Amino acid sequence: MSSEQTTTGPEAEPAPSSEPTPAAEAVAEPAPAAEPAPAAEAVTEPAPLPEPAPSPDVAPEPAPSPDVAPEPVPVPETVPVPAAAPSSEASPWAAPPAPPKDRRALRAALRWTAAVAVFAAVGAGVAYGITVPERTDIPGLSTEGDGRWTFPQLSQPALPAGAPLPQGPDNKDGTHYAQLTGLLLPAPQGAKADDAVKADKDGTVPVDSFLEEYAPEAREKLKTSLEWDGLRQIVGRGWTTPDGTRTHVYLLRFHSSGFVDAFKGCDTNAQLNGVSALDLDDVWSKAKNTQMNSTTLDFPGAANFDGTDLSVYQEMKPVTGEEQTKVGCLRTGDVLGMVIQSRKGDVAPVPFHQTVIMQSQLLG
Repeated sequence: MSSEQTTTGPEAEPAPSSEPTPAAEAVAEPAPAAEPAPAAEAVTEPAPLPEPAPSPDVAPEPAPSPDVAPEPVPVPETVPVPAAAPSSEASPWAAPPAPPKDRRALRAALRWTAAVAVFAAVGAGVAYGITVPERTDIPGLSTEGDGRWTFPQLSQPALPAGAPLPQGPDNKDGTHYAQLTGLLLPAPQGAKADDAVKADKDGTVPVDSFLEEYAPEAREKLKTSLEWDGLRQIVGRGWTTPDGTRTHVYLLRFHSSGFVDAFKGCDTNAQLNGVSALDLDDVWSKAKNTQMNSTTLDFPGAANFDGTDLSVYQEMKPVTGEEQTKVGCLRTGDVLGMVIQSRKGDVAPVPFHQTVIMQSQLLG
């Protein structure tokens, strides 16, 4: 039995009727895999049908042509026709066009791009919100004024050629070889010089002028002690800040560190002029007890700061007169430093402790 195939198109040729179709041979000898025939060849020549797959039951219907529907070639029911590759020309055997490429990746990329833009905008807004308001309005960044003073940038004076540092490994006694006035703390911004510290042009203070800080009955004994206990030089500086706080800073250089320890003019027994009695500074002592083991030394309670032995005292209440006095004693090597601060009412602890620590930094 033979059938006649009809095709459309400018180059269509009749299919031969005397020979069996390739589909018949494909049924007789099945192969493991099927290969689709090109769509262009299916139009001009009778394309051989693909070999059947192992288990399909129903063959798909051919795709309709947009112009004329061709007559299908008789194909055994067991022979499936796979989808043909896309072609620019319509073919009766062409499968429906493949679905458009999956755009999920593109949509995901667009979503991530939008998310990055949003986060960038939010981050910029947060940064702007932190930098614009006052720092006291942001928790954790509070910098309320605590009364500290603004000092010039500190720098230690140059050492003589070949001289070791005070805390150097080759300077066991901690001798200071730098010019002593260069180790003296400068006055803070806004302060005025206090002429009560009688220093000459190079900063040197005579012994008798220094002893005016003590009660008259204590001066003679202290003067003898200084003469016999290896005093070499005294330098000093004084200033008064706008709040009325008066600060006197002295540095006493001795022949060795042993003489510094022997001087009795800077402890709880010191008889300062106009001061009833001295006791340990309670704020300093409290900070020292709670932060003794801290490795950060920018607090007013370090017992030993940069190699300097610190002792801080305050006038016991009731005070003599209207002013309170506080004293800071700094012993480092061959130098004894004294910070004496007085103010009507109470001496503010922060600027006092700040002055003591900064003077200690210069000596260390």
